[in-house]
Amino acid sequence: MPTPDPLQPSLFEEPLDRHEQFLQEAGTLAAALPPELRFGTSSWTYPGWTGLVYRRHYPKSGAAAAMLAEYARCPLFRAVGVDSFFYRPPSPEVLRDYRAAVPSDFPLVMKVWDRITSYALNSPRHQMMRQAGASPATPSGSNPDWLNPSLCLDAVIGPALEHLGQPSSVFLFEFEAIPRSAHMDVSTFAERLDRFFGALPQGPRYAIEIRTPEYLAPPYFDVLRAHGVAHVFNSWTRMPRIGAQLGHEGALTAGFTVARALLRPGRTYNEAVDAFAPYDRIREAYPEGQDDLVELVRRAVGMAMPIIVVVNNRLEGSSPLSIAALARRFLRTGA
Repeated sequence: MPTPDPLQPSLFEEPLDRHEQFLQEAGTLAAALPPELRFGTSSWTYPGWTGLVYRRHYPKSGAAAAMLAEYARCPLFRAVGVDSFFYRPPSPEVLRDYRAAVPSDFPLVMKVWDRITSYALNSPRHQMMRQAGASPATPSGSNPDWLNPSLCLDAVIGPALEHLGQPSSVFLFEFEAIPRSAHMDVSTFAERLDRFFGALPQGPRYAIEIRTPEYLAPPYFDVLRAHGVAHVFNSWTRMPRIGAQLGHEGALTAGFTVARALLRPGRTYNEAVDAFAPYDRIREAYPEGQDDLVELVRRAVGMAMPIIVVVNNRLEGSSPLSIAALARRFLRTGA
């Protein structure tokens, strides 16, 4: 007798009421939203979403593509954040599986390998990788591949363009806070970005998320605008609120924009994990953050600018429910 496929739902599996209710409201909201706006979650493989986003349980491993396919059938989700590529470049097989899981116009907001964006390789994970020979052994954890365009093209952009084939997708460069010991001011940072993006191919969509508040200044915004790179409006521990970032002149630097609502400012990632897991409900609403996102969306839509809003579970407790609340708020306050 053949072994049942763990990814194939049983013929006798009953729909989950909460799941059906969520999909019904998602369809109603999605139909009323402007076409320029795309919502997505920051990753998608959360068991706590069973009965909300997912009709059934999935195995703990090996189901990411199948879960993505079901995720993409929710009409409110028209993009997704791919966080795992930050830790290692994806294989061609993973890229092809993800391509097959979503519609052709469904953007993946893909984090670029941190070997390219981390100024220093001194986190516990990098230390373990160096001991295993998987990360360069350099003095004080310095990173010789920081903003290395050749490595970025060979390991990240080239394979994605070849195997993913999603022209609307975004390469997201996440720059963790650069230490003061680096003595790098915003002008120096902007000069390095200018050289880096000047060496990358034109055509793909690029976006930068910074976590050094001092870099929110004209040299940074100017170089992004020169290369058509989007500034990512991010809600993070030590960053100003998204509304404050939007207040900077020229903060909309490209023909599209991206927001990532990750954490309430002032809260650490680990604190949010402890407070909000397993991410099946709103644990702590953040209305000020929702208002900031609504204003950003309204600004972008008013300019006919495509905008992708990616929401993390650690913002309020459940990113699917945060997105539904954000859509309702946007429509209620006058889209």
